[in-house]
Formats: sequence, C-alpha cells, structure tokens
Amino acid sequence: MIRLTALGAVTGLLAGAVVLAFRWLIEASQRAFLPGGQLGNYEALPGWAILGLPVAGGLVLGLFFERLPEHLRSVGIVHAIQQLRHTGRPNLPLGNALVQFFAGAFAIVCGHSVDREGPGVHLGAATGSWVGGRSDDADSFTLTVCGAAAAIAAAFNTPLAGIVFVIEVLGVRYRVDRFIPVMTASVIGAIIAQLAYGATPTFELASNLQMVSNEEILLLAGLGLVTGSVAVAFIALTEASWRLGGHLRPSLAFTLAGLATGLTGLAVPQVLGISYDTLNNILNNHLGLAALLALIAGKLLATGISVGLRVPGGLIGPSLVIGGALGGVLGVMVQSLAIPTSSEAFYAVVGMLAMMSAVLRAPLAALMALLELTANPNVIFPGMVAVVSADVLSRQLLGRESIFEHVRRLAEVRPGERVSGDDGGHAAESSSRQGERDD
Repeated sequence: MIRLTALGAVTGLLAGAVVLAFRWLIEASQRAFLPGGQLGNYEALPGWAILGLPVAGGLVLGLFFERLPEHLRSVGIVHAIQQLRHTGRPNLPLGNALVQFFAGAFAIVCGHSVDREGPGVHLGAATGSWVGGRSDDADSFTLTVCGAAAAIAAAFNTPLAGIVFVIEVLGVRYRVDRFIPVMTASVIGAIIAQLAYGATPTFELASNLQMVSNEEILLLAGLGLVTGSVAVAFIALTEASWRLGGHLRPSLAFTLAGLATGLTGLAVPQVLGISYDTLNNILNNHLGLAALLALIAGKLLATGISVGLRVPGGLIGPSLVIGGALGGVLGVMVQSLAIPTSSEAFYAVVGMLAMMSAVLRAPLAALMALLELTANPNVIFPGMVAVVSADVLSRQLLGRESIFEHVRRLAEVRPGERVSGDDGGHAAESSSRQGERDD
C-alpha cells in the first residue's frame, strides 16, 4: 500500500507536469502568432485566415497521420477507455502519447474546435501506464487511473472532480485501498497546476452565485431539459461524423473538419480553438442573446464534426462552452420576468456542468467540478436540479450513453458493419471483471 501510494504520487507529479507542458505548448504557440499575442484571439484574424488556418492545419495533420503506422493513430480518451475497460493490463504506449501531445496541440493552435482536456486524460493515463510498467496487472491498472485523475485535476484545478471522473467516465470500480493512490495523484496534479498558474479557478466566476427564489427551481429544471436535448443532438452529430470518418483517409477527414470549422468560424469566429476566452465573456455577461445562440449552434457543429472525423482533440471543453451559452441564454431571458432571479453568470455556470454531465454521463463529476470551480456550496442544490433533469432526458428517456461509449463501439466496428444496440451491460461487466482483478 505504501509503495503503491508512493508510485501514485510520482504519477501525479509526472502527469501534472506533462499536462501543463501540453498547455504551455498550446499557449506559447497561440501567443506567437495570434493578433496582440492574446490566447484564443482567432476572431481578430482576417476572414481568409479564419477559413484557411483550420483547413491547412487539417490537411497537414491528416498527411502526417497517413504516414503513421495504424497502431499509433489511436489517441484520446477513447483509447484510454479501451485499455482500462477491455484489456487485462492497460497498455498506453509512449508513441501514441507523443502523437497525442504534438498532434493535439497542433490541431488546437490551428483553430479546430476541440479541447486540451481530452488529450490530457490520454497523456496522464499514458504516464501512469509507463510508471506502472514493471508492476503487476492490478497495480499497473491503478497507476494508469492515477494518471488520468491527475490530468483532470491539473487541467481544472479540481482534485475531487478528477477522482470522480475516473469512476464515472472511465468506468473504474471504487475500492478504498486502490483509491488512496488515486486521491494522492489527483491532489498532487492539482498542486502542480497551482504552482504553475496560481490557486485561482480556471474560469472567471463571481463569488455571489446562488439561487435567490424558489420559483427558479422550475427554470433550472427547464435548463436541464434543454441542455439534455442539445447533448443528445451533439452525441448524434458526433456519431454520424464518426461513421463518415471511417470511410475517409485522414487527410480528407481532417481537411473536411477544418473546412467545417473554418466556414462556421466565418459566421461565428468565437468557435475556433478551445473558446475558454469566450466562456469567460459569457460568465461576465459580455455576450448578448443573438451571440449566445450563434455560439451554441456554431460550437456544436464545429466540435461534433471535428471530433467525429477523428481530429485528435477532446470535447469536454466545448461541452462546457455550449452549456455555458445555453445557461447564458436563459440568464438573459429571465431578467425580464417579474420574479427575483439570479444573475446570468449563475445560469451559465449551472448550464456548463449540466451539459458536461449529459454528454459525459458523469453527474457526480459535474457536481464536484461545480463545487470546486465556484468554491460555493450554494450552487450545489440548483446544480443538482439541472444535472438530474439533463441526465434523465439524455440517458433514461432517450437511451443515450456516454459519448465516449458511442465512439468506442464505433471504433471497434469496421466500415460497413452494423453497431449493436446499447452495450452498456457489456461495458459494466468488463469494468466489473477488471475490478475483480484488482481484488
């Protein structure tokens, strides 16, 4: 136990450092060429660059992938899930991690509507897999999980959410003796992030976020239902794009993803890149109703197509942006009601985490992130109302699994074959078997 906890600490340190190096590469590259040296300032580019940058980047990235051996093209959270749930011993090769590191950064810098957190989970898990290379199967599994948890903790400065994330999203079975190392890694990952960027939250949040009247419960439930519906559309678009991408060469698939992003960016330039600068504008009430609606449609299209066509980036960040914009729309609309209502930022924050929950099938991770990002327990109850509504609609009523489970199943099917129905039972069974090996 002491040895495994010590290795978990080492994994947290290394995974946090790798994730921060990945973030530094992206930010340094953006500062080098974006107008004013401002992160995410794609909207200041001329129209030809807004269209041409993601297209050219997609073509270059696709040609690079075509020259890679097939086994090195497997990257992202889905790659980590496949290894953790469906193999006796997780094996995330450093070669795939290197591809993820540089290709993921290149895609984001070129404006593709993907995030750094998805690649970060792969990088963290690969770090843990490397640390546990000489350990037995159970310890190697635990250290791989340590790396993934540390990656989420370092990305958002949310150690609790990192721990719950690996349970809900990666399907890891909870056991106290195995999760002490995971907790250690997650805490150290967050410490590494704080040493590099300070203890301030990832997003610019007001300190007085809270529900001010009971009438808002219905509004929050409605926000959850709308968010759940949008999450279902997002998953469906990603799945359809993934099916198409299975028939295309990487150069064509990535170029089409860049074209979709560039054309969308001509109308809504804020969709390019991770869009966290735009999310901060939403949280500070700087976007009007029309801009919010355009951002929702544009971000959903650009991200769903890009992720579906296998661009090596993640979708956690775009989900937060879409959810924040949905909450922002409600926040703008309720200001005209005759009842006391909370601020636009309050609804935006709740929308962010409701969308995250509905897309990732991770309600507890979303609530933990909500608590840690706001440092405000007053948001938990309203957050639960929206998260439960979104989760019930997107999963129970409409039968939608996690977006990663959809993509994982599609990734295991050759073009032309049909995907079987909901295999959630199989996934749970595989996770349970892995948990039994951990015993």
